Amino acid sequence: MEKWFVAAKKADFDAWSKKFNITPVTARIIRNRDIFSEEEVEKFLNGTFLDMYPPEMMLDMEDAAAIIEEQIKMGSKIRVIGDYDVDGISASHILTKGLRSLGADVDTVIPHRIKDGYGLNEQLIEEAFDDGIRTIVTCDNGIAATPQIAMAVEKKMTVVVTDHHEVPFQEENGSREEILPPAAAVVDPKRQECTYPYKNICGAVVAYKLVELLFRRAGMEPEEKQALLDEFIQMAAVATVCDVMDLLDENRIIVKEGLKRLHKNPCMGLKALMEVNGIEPGKLSAYHLGFVIGPCLNATGRLDTARRALELLESVDRRSAVPIAGELKEMNDIRKAMTLTGLNQAIAYVEENHMEEDKVLVVYLPDCHESLAGIIAGRIREKYGKPSFVLTKGEEGVKGSGRSIESYHMYEAMSACKELFTKFGGHKMAAGLSMAEENVPKFREALNTNCHLAEEDFVAKVHIDVPMPLAYANRNLAEELQVLEPFGTANPRPLFACKNVRFLRGRKMGKNGSFARYQVEQDGRNYEVVYFGALDKFHAFLEEKFGCGAVEALYAGRGGFELSITYQLGMNSYLGKTEVQIVMQNYC
Repeated sequence: MEKWFVAAKKADFDAWSKKFNITPVTARIIRNRDIFSEEEVEKFLNGTFLDMYPPEMMLDMEDAAAIIEEQIKMGSKIRVIGDYDVDGISASHILTKGLRSLGADVDTVIPHRIKDGYGLNEQLIEEAFDDGIRTIVTCDNGIAATPQIAMAVEKKMTVVVTDHHEVPFQEENGSREEILPPAAAVVDPKRQECTYPYKNICGAVVAYKLVELLFRRAGMEPEEKQALLDEFIQMAAVATVCDVMDLLDENRIIVKEGLKRLHKNPCMGLKALMEVNGIEPGKLSAYHLGFVIGPCLNATGRLDTARRALELLESVDRRSAVPIAGELKEMNDIRKAMTLTGLNQAIAYVEENHMEEDKVLVVYLPDCHESLAGIIAGRIREKYGKPSFVLTKGEEGVKGSGRSIESYHMYEAMSACKELFTKFGGHKMAAGLSMAEENVPKFREALNTNCHLAEEDFVAKVHIDVPMPLAYANRNLAEELQVLEPFGTANPRPLFACKNVRFLRGRKMGKNGSFARYQVEQDGRNYEVVYFGALDKFHAFLEEKFGCGAVEALYAGRGGFELSITYQLGMNSYLGKTEVQIVMQNYC
């Protein structure tokens, strides 16, 4: 079930078109990305490093830099403690290599997903103290670790938190009060008092900003500084895409600049991952970061220890990097197979437990590898269109991950029943948790009792940028749309729509006939449309709408079925030939 919406945001599209040498169609698409002024259009299209925000604008950033500088001067042993996902691994690498280049005595610990769980715990504090560490710098975690940081402070340790997750809070008399950990500095753009202009950055970007400030304060040689920042911006770009950050404002610049450097001079670890996955550096896109490179880096932290991914990023030559990259790819292939098994189990659980009426799905798979919970939760959300949690049985109780829908703030919903958790954190669209096994049914009940989502909140919303006949879907526009890249969250590929498209004939493509090409006609002109979606659902729709035998007739060249469709427009290169490609997304 879908509801189509045409964006109706207004601006002087003709003026934008003339000033920026783009068509009114492209101008309208840019406005649909919540771009309001000509200055914002300029930044969206042509933003560079010069348009990024100074690190000092982030609350506590200068304090954090000053503390670390002092610890380096004193020769204190510093430990970076990160996280086991792409963002945490990237942030750990940026901070560790950055501090080491400034002469710091620094090492890195990334928690083991199963043994340690997410973020700081008491054991990590104890181990750091026993190892003679007197300064801990967190990255991509720490904002919710108040008890653990209090323990470190009691041991006379200095803690600097760098994070980007939501700040824990308590509500009293209708007002919300933040709960900040007692660290010497807490750098998190999500803090209420932080006036950083763009708060939706990932942990690796916060780490990048801190290192950038440290380099500047240290008066590092320009060439050395730029070489390191060129490497770190690559990692920040990967993390931004993989942590599903909005590709707008500063994030857009980070990913664009990161991709430029990945095309020309990728750092050794990422270059090795491209090699084992058969990706030419010059053709790398944000898609590859999110769906090829990122999952390989993530796989090691899911099935083993993220230390191996960190070793890959630290590699300085191909001989050491390629074997590690090969291991990560193999591990990701194993992860894919395990995910499919877990997904099938989750679907069976939903059906067997008659959860059709639940507004929030809570699926308990005790034997599922806990590292796959988030991926499976995302797939369940896609299938049922509902906020979804997948819980697994860990060594100490139940652990789980959730993935949300646009109209449901997952972290706030969990905060309303926080007494059920031993640990939890996250943001609007995703969250993680730990709890006692006996609380699983209570968790499902609490979420659904307190859920105020209405029926319309579950209807999939299709946001159309521009209604546009196929006659306008030409090569010139397809090439111009490339100025909108990189595409991703909050800046999706433009979506067009048109009515009265007659499907004349079709041909299944791919090894297993998993996608199809169709000859269609509109206003007396013929076009080719490709569809990569679920063919079985499309076929069922045709049979229901046009009667039994419609599918057979279409593939025999006896179609003539008129539909309304949404589509994306792009350029496709195959066997040295590049041509316009119209890709159908939805139909009715």
